Amino acid sequence: SSLKKIVVAILLAAATLPATSSAQWLSVGLRGTGSVPTGSFAEDESTSSQALVTAAKNGFGYGFEVAAGIGPVGAYAGADHIQFDCETASCMEEGKYTLSGVSTGLKLSSRSYSLLRPFIRGGVTFNKLSGSYGTSEKGLTADRAPGYEIGFGADISVAGLIGLVPQVRYVGQNLKAKVPGVTSPDPDGSGVNYFTFDVGLAFHTPYSIFRK
Repeated sequence: SSLKKIVVAILLAAATLPATSSAQWLSVGLRGTGSVPTGSFAEDESTSSQALVTAAKNGFGYGFEVAAGIGPVGAYAGADHIQFDCETASCMEEGKYTLSGVSTGLKLSSRSYSLLRPFIRGGVTFNKLSGSYGTSEKGLTADRAPGYEIGFGADISVAGLIGLVPQVRYVGQNLKAKVPGVTSPDPDGSGVNYFTFDVGLAFHTPYSIFRK
């Protein structure tokens, strides 16, 4: 797909770009996440026998990330935990989807400004999904599977070694659901795709302060 081509292009650009600055940097961050499901994950397809993961509503969660690099090129690793509401007949009663997993990839940052450092990022995700439906003991599970993410944002210095980090990410993946009582789930898996709108704080090492 075109999104997969974009994330490959980001990774290749970050991997081949020469470091224009020898300054090393390291950051550790925490973030709050607002998530918006898209595609079949967001559609109410409860009338379809193949619709196992569907009708998700906007969700909230939190995450953690550590990143390090030289000059404008860095690598990151992080983790996410997000809950999506589910309010439709396919959930029997009001329920929730819970998605959790880890991600890793490359980050390409601008070094043009002293207080503002825009960046783009792309990488792979390894997420799993579970679903709970009101008071029912039955729910779905999905094994951890690889996906991808692309995103952009900025690291804004607010207090010396502390930065405010707003960003937007798109996560694309297919997860194979297992549902009690359903003997033939979709062998190709279900698209569990969503956008995240994150706001976090990053704590930088002294030698990572924005320098040209």
